Amino acid sequence: MKSPEKIKEIIDTLSELQGDPTIPKNTGTKIQEVIDVLNSDSELSMKVNKAFNILEGIADNSNLQSYIRTQIWNIVSMLEKV
Repeated sequence: MKSPEKIKEIIDTLSELQGDPTIPKNTGTKIQEVIDVLNSDSELSMKVNKAFNILEGIADNSNLQSYIRTQIWNIVSMLEKV
């Protein structure tokens, strides 16, 4: 799978996660920030690095439910393959 296809798959996964009604509002805002970064016209490596940083910040939130944290780490794994 090519990078643009992987990015689209990651964005779709993030959008699905963002639509989860159990996600805290601030986490949803951060997920939207990752989506915006991945949709930007920046160089691929810069987009991926910035997305990593934001996602790690989300995953480090102690108030986050464990299944959401697991989904965030799955998205990080997808990004590592880009």
